[in-house]
Amino acid sequence: MQPFTTHTGIAVPLIADDINTDQIAPVQAMRALKPDYKTLLFMRARARDDGSEDPDFVLNQPQFRQPGILVTGQNFGAGSSREAAVWGMLANNIRVIVARSFADIYRENCLQNGLLPVVLAGPDAEAFERRVVAVNGTAPFTVDLVTQRISGPDGFAIGFDIAAAERMRLIEGLDDIGLTLKHRDEIAAWEQRVTGEQPWLQTAVDSRT
Repeated sequence: MQPFTTHTGIAVPLIADDINTDQIAPVQAMRALKPDYKTLLFMRARARDDGSEDPDFVLNQPQFRQPGILVTGQNFGAGSSREAAVWGMLANNIRVIVARSFADIYRENCLQNGLLPVVLAGPDAEAFERRVVAVNGTAPFTVDLVTQRISGPDGFAIGFDIAAAERMRLIEGLDDIGLTLKHRDEIAAWEQRVTGEQPWLQTAVDSRT
């Protein structure tokens, strides 16, 4: 997993609540032998009924075709667990999602894949959303996980909170396996001790087979 310290990119306003994982990554696009995660992102929303591109959808607008940050509403990522809904973001260089709240499973999938989920609420969310809409893709914003701040044009800056353990795993680029391997010396020492104290465990046969 790629470590995360800072990310600079165009902030895309998709201000809506309860956007679910099937909207983000439609299941039919995932059934391909080799899914194109870049094009599956919001695939249905991007197109009209006749299959042509919908120019009104925000990611189809010229200033937002190279996104870096997604700005959205409450309960983002609701619905089924679907890592493709995170992989589609990363394939489009979206490494930060700023929302008023996240569905728990989607948020965990973000952390497992190096995508930073930032929660802003109340006046902070309103101020940031207004600024993103006003900038309208003409200048980038920078999200700094080390200082826990988002900065943008004309001196705009706002702080955000994230749990220390989540911040550490993103900065160090660690998924659950990586977190476990940070304790490899302790694990090896435990295995060595148990081998000496309970050697029969090493030769035990599973009677269920």
